[in-house]
Amino acid sequence: MAHALATTPVRSRKDRRNDALFQYLLAGAAILVLIALTGAALSMLWGGREALLSQGWTFFFSTEWNPVENRYGALVPIYGTLVTALLALLLAVPVSFGIAFFLTEVAPVWLRGPIGTAVELLAGIPSIIYGMWGLFVLVPMMTEYVTPWLNDTLGSLPVIGVMFQGPPLGIGYLTAGFVLAIMVIPFICSIMREVFLTVPNRLKESAYALGCTRWEVVKDIVLPYTRTAVVGGIFLGLGRALGETMAVAFVIGNTVRFSPSLLEPGTTIAALIANDFAEATDTYRSALLLLGFVLFIVTFFVLAIARLMLSRIARKEGN
Repeated sequence: MAHALATTPVRSRKDRRNDALFQYLLAGAAILVLIALTGAALSMLWGGREALLSQGWTFFFSTEWNPVENRYGALVPIYGTLVTALLALLLAVPVSFGIAFFLTEVAPVWLRGPIGTAVELLAGIPSIIYGMWGLFVLVPMMTEYVTPWLNDTLGSLPVIGVMFQGPPLGIGYLTAGFVLAIMVIPFICSIMREVFLTVPNRLKESAYALGCTRWEVVKDIVLPYTRTAVVGGIFLGLGRALGETMAVAFVIGNTVRFSPSLLEPGTTIAALIANDFAEATDTYRSALLLLGFVLFIVTFFVLAIARLMLSRIARKEGN
């Protein structure tokens, strides 16, 4: 008994020391991520200092990109990055919601596994494969069917008509948005499916017992219960779309001419860097490095807005 009492303080001190060491290791891992992210961003900014000094603040607001005369503006690739990512979300979110709802509420049990696995396998396909599929399959379809139809039906509308006017090239912002949508569907759908499964069955069964339809159960029970996680999954897909490179480079057209039309060729920050970095020298390379820093900033602000929205939703749910 005396020996056991004597060893108790020793073991207690050892446990505290191990807990402190474990805490320091976890904190170090988290700080390492912040250091790596900050270092990458600052290295891009340092590499782009020459272009920033020569162009000034006009670099961020100019649409001119002329390497011959050393005049660079980031507005066109910024515009292309945001437009293609938003188009991807507009196309991917309804489809992802439909797949997730089908797998959790409608599909028979024997069918849920194979379809869920197939959707998740889409996330493992390399982006260059999506780009090649988009170039050789989707672009001809856009050229022959989609672009002429949009020109005839929506191109003549006031205000928004200019967004759907353009030559039947098949490449452009809209095509890139389609490819990105297919790429982000697995991420958004997987999160929606998992959070839909967390809704207690008794809540849904009670709603069905009261005579609610499946749509009413989703609208009034499932979505309010999983709202925060669903929004978080959507913004995770947005972050994936913002940084995509190869698939977009295949189908967007890679031109730095500004156009409000979704059917016209354009470019994104990642695609412009991937296409031109190997041949760039001096100020041109500095401008591309500065574009990399701009992509950090754009992604940071988009995700910061997402976190703000999630915190507001969480506070409302708490109230």
